[in-house]
Amino acid sequence: MLCVARLISTSSALPFEQRGFWDFAMDNMDSMDSLDRLDSGGMMTMMRDEEEGSGGPEIPPSHIPMCPFGCHCRLRVVQCSDLGLTEVPKNIPLDTKFLDLQNNRIAELKENDFKGLTNLYGLSLRNNIISRVHPRTFVPLKHMQKLYFSKNLLTTVPQNLPASLVEIRIHENRIKKVAAGAFAGLGNMNCIEMGANPIQNSGFEPGAFKGLKLNYLRISESKLTGVPKDLPESLNELHLDHNQIQAVELEDLSRYKNLYRLGLGFNHIRNIENGSLSFLPRLRELHLDNNRLTRVPKGLPDMKYLQVVYLHSNDIDRVGVDDFCPRGFGMKRTFYNGISLFSNPVNYWEVQPATFRCVGNRLAIQFGNYKK
Repeated sequence: MLCVARLISTSSALPFEQRGFWDFAMDNMDSMDSLDRLDSGGMMTMMRDEEEGSGGPEIPPSHIPMCPFGCHCRLRVVQCSDLGLTEVPKNIPLDTKFLDLQNNRIAELKENDFKGLTNLYGLSLRNNIISRVHPRTFVPLKHMQKLYFSKNLLTTVPQNLPASLVEIRIHENRIKKVAAGAFAGLGNMNCIEMGANPIQNSGFEPGAFKGLKLNYLRISESKLTGVPKDLPESLNELHLDHNQIQAVELEDLSRYKNLYRLGLGFNHIRNIENGSLSFLPRLRELHLDNNRLTRVPKGLPDMKYLQVVYLHSNDIDRVGVDDFCPRGFGMKRTFYNGISLFSNPVNYWEVQPATFRCVGNRLAIQFGNYKK
């Protein structure tokens, strides 16, 4: 299951922004058979105790797990966000499924911080100041599937991530290098969000993504000057927006035959080599807005399933009658439902109506006025 929004998204879409911990937890609550509700007997006992009260100090029974001071614990969700914590709290219930530690001042993760939390499914460490992670920090978390580590001070991908991990978000850190084997053993991973890190093309060592079968990868808002090499062939979505990519060369996309959404907006692309797009037979959405293109890229008419093309805010001054649609009938399997050409120096009255003969609705064409 992909972790991204459906069509149509804009090329300038920001990474996933977690507003509150329940945004993180509730998506998965219904599908977690092991996430128990409080049994009715236990609930009745709690209500009866509150009504009757007691003259002496209340001592919780030994079988009731403690909740860390200041945190909220309910239905195996432990919420410890926005408390100014400088370290992972102690006494986290061992049956915890979701642990929220976002918006604190934690600087380091120690070896035993999550000891015994073998049932943990999701962990949010977003918006701390973590720069050091012990190599064995995540070893106990044998069933964790979601790790949110954005907005910290990491310089490398944490080591020994659980093999059960499905999704990791490490955007807005200080990662400059992804070593070979950084994601080794993560055969279940399908989503990596690592945008807004100061990483260059040379920062990806050969074999950095070896063994991964990702559906979704975002490396936006970084310092890439070209499409990275040797990304997973399984990708359905690749987002490289807001970089410094100059051109798309013939071999850049040759591995990604399963790609159906490609984001290359907000780069410096002047040229897309003829034939580059022919390697993407299943592509449905192409974002090339806010670049420096002077012509519509070659090869669009041959893309049978392409439905959305963003070309606005470029330097396109001419649109040919066969730039988007094939000449023969029945060659295109789906009509376009979005073509954006506004903020280009092309005059819309100079574009022949037949140019958009394979567009389902004229409202899908966005021209607008060009202002230099």
